[in-house]
Formats: sequence, C-alpha cells, structure tokens
Amino acid sequence: MAIHDGDILYLYDAKLTNPNGDPDDENRPRMDEATGRNLVSDVRLKRYLRDYWLDAGEDIWVRRTEQDETTSSKQRMSVLLSDYNRDNGANLNERQARQSREFKDWLLRRLRDVRLFGATMPMENTSVTFTGPVQFSWGYSLHRVEINNSATISSHFAGRENEYGTFGKDWRVHYSLLAFYGIVSKSRARHTGLTDEDLTALDEAMVRAIPQQATTRSKIGQTPRLYLRVEYEDGSALRLGDVREDLVLTPQDGKTLDTLRDIRDFSLGYDRVLERVRAVEDSIVRTRLWAHPELGDAFECGLQERLGDRLETF
Repeated sequence: MAIHDGDILYLYDAKLTNPNGDPDDENRPRMDEATGRNLVSDVRLKRYLRDYWLDAGEDIWVRRTEQDETTSSKQRMSVLLSDYNRDNGANLNERQARQSREFKDWLLRRLRDVRLFGATMPMENTSVTFTGPVQFSWGYSLHRVEINNSATISSHFAGRENEYGTFGKDWRVHYSLLAFYGIVSKSRARHTGLTDEDLTALDEAMVRAIPQQATTRSKIGQTPRLYLRVEYEDGSALRLGDVREDLVLTPQDGKTLDTLRDIRDFSLGYDRVLERVRAVEDSIVRTRLWAHPELGDAFECGLQERLGDRLETF
C-alpha cells in the first residue's frame, strides 16, 4: 500500500509515576511551570518504541548498553559497517561507505527506526543525515498536574557497603493524561524507504511498547489510552492537524481538573475533534484507531459515522 501524508494523535496516562524526569532538576517530572502541565519529550516516547522493537529481535540504530547508556554513534557505525562487509563479502572503509549507495540502502533496509524517525550517522569526519518521515512533538498533559511532595515518599536504597543505604528523592505525578501529536511525510518516506508495514509496526508499538517497556520502579503506572493515525489523499491541502486542544476533559464526581487521580475521574469529549474530521473527511483515505476499553466507544462511533469503511480499528 502506498504511503500518504498523515497525522497522529496519541494519548496515555501516568498514575503515581514519573513519565519523564529532568536530570537537571533532581529528576523531577518535566513541567510547564506557567500552565502547570506535565511534559514528555519525543525522545522519551521514541525510546519506548525502539526498546520494544529491540526486544522483539529487530536491529535499531539508537540502542543502549546493559548499563543503560546510549551506545555512541561511532560505535554503532563501526559495528554496522563490519556487519555489512561480512554479509556482502565487501571490505569498505568509512570513506568508501559514505560514498556507497548500496551501503546506505542496506542500512535503511536493516534499521526500522531510521526508516521511521531518521538519524544522523557519522562517516569519516562528516555525517550522513536521513530526515525521518515520522516526527512527534513534545507531549503535554491535557490538564494541570500535581507532583507528589518528595519529602513524604523518599526511597531507601541499600548497598552492600552501606548497611543503611541512602535516601533519594522520588518525584512522581499524581495523575497525568498526556497527549502527543505526530506527522507522517510522504515525501520524506521516499528517502528512507518507509513502507506501509513500517507504519503498521508503528501502530502496534504505540499501543504495546509502554506496557512492556515502562516497567522500572519510576516508570510503572503508565497506560496507553488512545491512538489515531489519519492518512490523506495525495495533493490534498486539508489536514486535521494537531487536535489535542479540541479534546475536552469534564471532571466527574466532584473532582476538578486540578485534582484528577484516575481515568474514572473525568469524561473525554470528542465533539470538536469530530467536527474537524467532518471538515476534512473528503480528503481522508484511511484512519487507524485503537482505544482503551475504559474510554468507551463514543469516538469510534463518531468516526464510523463519518468515515465508514475508511476507519480501521485494531
């Protein structure tokens, strides 16, 4: 199936966890201090996806050591060039590899994360850049978020040489419904060799990666809630764009937007998003949707009414 330009909406929530700590601020959850909204970088999101694919046996460009340190790009390139030479009976050095179309094509065939997100790869005192056709903005919460007072939940870390261990600050959000916006570029897809199978793998990973990868003490408590990817007809200027601010949270049972603690504390309204879908529905080729059962089926029903068989659920 051909690649089309597209938009992505992704929601997940975080409960009594730290979605994305800031190492320059005592690892506190990243926050927009002016609005009180919780922030998560696109780098954090893509790390979950890459780790998911790596655990599934795929090779990826950005990977980490057992000590949780990112392998340097020079180290990765050295390993990949060695693998290429071995698999293809070649003997390229970095200068020759930089000029070799066959080597670059081999890299793209091998590395799904590069086909999707792009990469900058060092080669003999310069670099080769692949601009990824799939890009995400930073995610932010759809409401104000409270952070636990670390003084009340400091954690004890015992060590072999320190019987009593040490105390470390343990910053966590009470509850955060986070939303990401992403795009798919058809023109950039041609340069990385992105396939429809890659996009299907992305759809799957967006739903499965966090439950499988966010399992450390500071990350447990995160759940995917909604994933939507929309594809458009070639040449159409009509787009949904970023619809995050069109989602409406309505507190329930005496809660306020400042005191949310669980997905059951609010309802999520899609009417404004569906109005935007109505305005561009003639340009939509296909839509892929996954929604957590706790969100109900209102959004799916609204999309089905507008899009018919152009809506696929998974």
